Amino acid sequence: MTRAHRRPAAAVALAGVVILGLTVARGLPASDATDIAGDALYAVAAYTGLVLVWPRARRAVLGMVAAAWCVGVEFLQLTGMPLALADRFPPAALVLGSGFDPRDLAVYVLAVAAAAAVDAGVSALLLHGGERPARVGGPE
Repeated sequence: MTRAHRRPAAAVALAGVVILGLTVARGLPASDATDIAGDALYAVAAYTGLVLVWPRARRAVLGMVAAAWCVGVEFLQLTGMPLALADRFPPAALVLGSGFDPRDLAVYVLAVAAAAAVDAGVSALLLHGGERPARVGGPE
């Protein structure tokens, strides 16, 4: 799959991640597990959204930008602005969160790394039709 063909796949993946994220956030009882899952899905949505709008970018760049966004939003929560905005417009909490949790920082970075790895794996699988590419210059 060429980088230009990533956009339709990213759109489908993003829709699935958002639906799953809303299911976790609104349909499951609050717990540490659902909080971590929600954070991970948020980070995957950030990465996938970037693939959608910037399909030719390198995965490392997409990963750094997605992680920076997530970490930046988490630190913004220290200001209280996201919570105040969510009081006026509740859906804002889905994008900006409400309270700082240092655990979220690790979850974001790990989830973005996992999303980039899945992106690379799926791209390689589709590009090579499930076969390993031939090695050049060396024993098999």
